[in-house]
Amino acid sequence: MTSTKPYSRSERVEKQILEIISSIALKNINLSYLGFITFTSVDMSPDLKNAKIYYSVLNQKFPDYELDIEINKKQKAFKKYLSPELHLRATPKIRFINDKQFLYQENIDNLLNDSVLRQKNSDTES
Repeated sequence: MTSTKPYSRSERVEKQILEIISSIALKNINLSYLGFITFTSVDMSPDLKNAKIYYSVLNQKFPDYELDIEINKKQKAFKKYLSPELHLRATPKIRFINDKQFLYQENIDNLLNDSVLRQKNSDTES
């Protein structure tokens, strides 16, 4: 039996978990004391038993290592609300990981802007 869908089952489940986790964070679990948390992506294992959920934080109120500990303490609560909405035989084990992609992107933008400003300053001095 071949699939006619252009993406795999794990990708479809990743998208579904991301939507459910985001709505759980809004409706059921208070994470505001940690800062403004946005779930950015989900990475599923091929057997659908493990999920890495990536998040980013604005207005961060704790250092990174404390934030990881605090949000991972909420795994059980997220899994409790995720299980009835996710139609799988077994609910995957979830782990939250701080997504540093936006910080790296911001650092690269700052470096590029600095180099452009330096180049403009050297051009005006010449």
